[in-house]
Amino acid sequence: MSAPRRVLRAYGTAAAFLAAAVLLSAMVGAADLNPWATASALLDKLPFVDLHSGLSPLDQAVLFQIRMPRIVLGALVGGLLSLAGAGYQGVFRNPLVDSGLLGASAGAGLGATIAIVYLGGSGPATVPAAAFVGSLVGVAVAYLAGAAAGTGTATLLLAGLAVGMFLTAIQTLVLQRSAQDIQQVYSWLLGSLATGDWHQVVEILPYAAVSTLAILLHGRHLDVLSVGDEEARTLGMRPARIRLVVVAACALAAASAVAVSGLIGFVGIIVPHAVRRLAGTSYRLVLPLSLLFGAGFLVLADTLARTVLAPGELPIGVVTAVIGSPVFIWILRTTRAVRT
Repeated sequence: MSAPRRVLRAYGTAAAFLAAAVLLSAMVGAADLNPWATASALLDKLPFVDLHSGLSPLDQAVLFQIRMPRIVLGALVGGLLSLAGAGYQGVFRNPLVDSGLLGASAGAGLGATIAIVYLGGSGPATVPAAAFVGSLVGVAVAYLAGAAAGTGTATLLLAGLAVGMFLTAIQTLVLQRSAQDIQQVYSWLLGSLATGDWHQVVEILPYAAVSTLAILLHGRHLDVLSVGDEEARTLGMRPARIRLVVVAACALAAASAVAVSGLIGFVGIIVPHAVRRLAGTSYRLVLPLSLLFGAGFLVLADTLARTVLAPGELPIGVVTAVIGSPVFIWILRTTRAVRT
């Protein structure tokens, strides 16, 4: 198959996967909505499309005020986590790296814990804001520590692990001093989109747009870095600056995602790996396809989270861990060398 046809097939598969995930999630739930009417109502929102869905006002409220905000938020979170994971993997030339290994998750967890314990989670935006700031601070400290110790990617990765362990230790200490908040903190740590609404979607959009654009524009640079720093320098590139920009953009993407969803693991590892199996190793393809497939993957995971134990709900982090753990083990078995 020619390269252009392979690219078109990959994008078509990703778009169809995301559309199917959104449609399935919109149809499934406690309220029984007619599938054809639901599809018509969604298509009616597209430009230049005018369809009569037949949904009652109550059903339309369920679809557009309860399910769709959660679906859109899930798509944004999944896409951002996958894109950040792919970006980190390009920077570190390692398919087993994601945001959790550079202090982002630990920083977000500490920020959320401090907000819950010491601020009482005052206001609906307090915990997300604290998690957002904590995630950025965690990555910044890890990057500065790694840059001070050396310039290699292995040094940065080890610094991220050390900072993550340190922040997790502080979080544990804070929790021990306030045992009554443990349940609330762990509920956040396991991840959930149950409170997703259009307000959160609007809040996350600017950060998502800036980080996504910055990462996607560096796809070609990551392809060159995958060959080696010397080759990049011969082409006039500055590897240290490229790493800084990509790491900062990935940190912003991951921070904005975990701020509204809590910690959700494995998405940033397994989705980019699956994309490389489908479309090859060029980051000009891996990055945008990870965005699309990650969005669809998390929408489906959230659908499982809210339906498997209905009317109860599983933490979405549990669902992604159940799916991601065996996939991660398979990745370890099939990765003969740590490279992308």
